[in-house]
Amino acid sequence: MTGRPDQASPFAQIVSRAAPAARRNVAAMLQDAAETRGDRRHITIGSQSLSFVQARDHAATQAGLLAASGIKRGDRIALMCANRIECLTMLYGCFWLGAVVVPINIALRGAQLAHAIRLSSPRVLVVDGALLQHLEPLEPFADSLDILALDKANIAAGFKTFEPPAHASPYPLQSFEPGDPGAILFTSGTTGPSKGALCPMAQFYWWAQYQTAAMSVDAQSVIYNPLPLFHINALNSVTQSLLTGARCVIGQRFSASRFWQEAAQAGATHSAIIGAMADILLAQPDGPWDRAHPIRTVLASSVRADTWATLSSRFGIPRRVGGYGSTETNLVFNSDDGWETQGNMGFAADGFEAQVVDEQDNPLADGSAGELVVRSHIPFAFALGYWGMPDATVSAWRNLWFHTGDRVVRNRDGRFRFVGRLKESIRRRGENISAWEVEQALLGHPSIAEAAVYGVEAALGDEEVMATLVLRASASLNPAELIAFLEPRLAKFAIPRFIDFGDTLPLTDTGKIRRGELKARGVSPTTWDREQESPTRRR
Repeated sequence: MTGRPDQASPFAQIVSRAAPAARRNVAAMLQDAAETRGDRRHITIGSQSLSFVQARDHAATQAGLLAASGIKRGDRIALMCANRIECLTMLYGCFWLGAVVVPINIALRGAQLAHAIRLSSPRVLVVDGALLQHLEPLEPFADSLDILALDKANIAAGFKTFEPPAHASPYPLQSFEPGDPGAILFTSGTTGPSKGALCPMAQFYWWAQYQTAAMSVDAQSVIYNPLPLFHINALNSVTQSLLTGARCVIGQRFSASRFWQEAAQAGATHSAIIGAMADILLAQPDGPWDRAHPIRTVLASSVRADTWATLSSRFGIPRRVGGYGSTETNLVFNSDDGWETQGNMGFAADGFEAQVVDEQDNPLADGSAGELVVRSHIPFAFALGYWGMPDATVSAWRNLWFHTGDRVVRNRDGRFRFVGRLKESIRRRGENISAWEVEQALLGHPSIAEAAVYGVEAALGDEEVMATLVLRASASLNPAELIAFLEPRLAKFAIPRFIDFGDTLPLTDTGKIRRGELKARGVSPTTWDREQESPTRRR
């Protein structure tokens, strides 16, 4: 249940060579990096860069300004900012002071934004000036929420302005315990309301340790990451830089047309391509930057084996590192090999334990599909729970295991294989169907670039299977022919009844499909229904 069956794991020595417990926090990592790396470049976002010393000094100054304004250790500071240096220095200032930072997805609007603020109850919301127009849903919190607008933008009437002093003495570095709260990071909320994972200080340290080991990051590496700083993946790129001295370049946002150019201009040796990013990059026309970059290793989680083979060949990337983790956990699984097996997650890394269980948490035999549960033997490598949601915390961490909500199989050799999300399972006429498995079959068709499968209400109870498809450029597809393609590849009950076409799928900023949005749309007049013998249509 734990580790590889041999001694080849890159994680075997991580715990034994770890820093003392008091140094397992971002502030201490920043201080140590400044002392050992000095004026070497640490981070670049857009046109602005900071050395390790400058980043440390910004953190101490920002913490001093917050403290002079009455912000105390344990207070919550929400950040709703695009990727920019000011966002990072505020984040560092919070870690330095011991305030709990709450990064907010900049795409949140309306009830979703109100939910995040209601749940986290921050004292201050730091927001980009361009996003102030979207704060109307927060008016009910105006009495308790101060707003700090970047870019010196005007705050709407009714909200209180947070006004730190113009100058303050640098705040001295504090002593933190590994389990002290560091951040509240919100889950994607693709199937329901987002939950705020309360991440302890040491969780960020262990993420950096495990991912640098998996990806062989060192002081000569350059990490390029275009994902948002409210997501654990980009935050982890930053802490990998602190840990190793690697240079980190954070893109201002993911752009398929600019990805390879930005990577080349950064001199990137390492990057992350997760989920739908791979298909989106492959859908782009050939360009002069496709192989002009120095990237040699990518973290490519949730990328299909055949997609990776095409991406690796076209863009000249020799090494893929697969990983499995979540906002609540860490890099629990890792694999460099076995990608010819679809859904391969690899082995549980040293320091973590995994089981496959049934609905009553009883362990299942190898080869049987069930829920993946994981736990850590390393103190405070996982989140402490869900902020303000005690029932959800008890449910997710019951019986001393974290319940991932993922349906997996453990093979006899110790590798785990992903089957699908439990909440994305579709119940049709008494049969349980994995949306992920149906999507893999659909993506095997040469005309289909992206696919989302989900359940819609059936007339006689349970659900019907529906798919929304995005076709490759210049491709056309006859739905009836698609059904014929699927028949030898799927059980009859799993073949979609309803098929829709679209130009894009609704995605989160980290490339996850917003299935709730698709389910809410449901069947429309343009939907093809194979049971009603709808007219054959082409995209």
